[in-house]
Amino acid sequence: MQKIKPFLWFDDDAEEAVQFYVSVFKNAKAGAVMRWGEGGLGKPGSVLTASFTIGEQ
Repeated sequence: MQKIKPFLWFDDDAEEAVQFYVSVFKNAKAGAVMRWGEGGLGKPGSVLTASFTIGEQ
């Protein structure tokens, strides 16, 4: 049973943060990246959410 579900918040540079964590941990891999589209609240093309796994977390 998973007891802790980590969540990180970045105002900017989320994609770079994912790449950093993936490079630091041997058993990590990058997941999906969702970007803002036209007419969204963020700059079009900027990262809305990004996911990664470390081990089975």
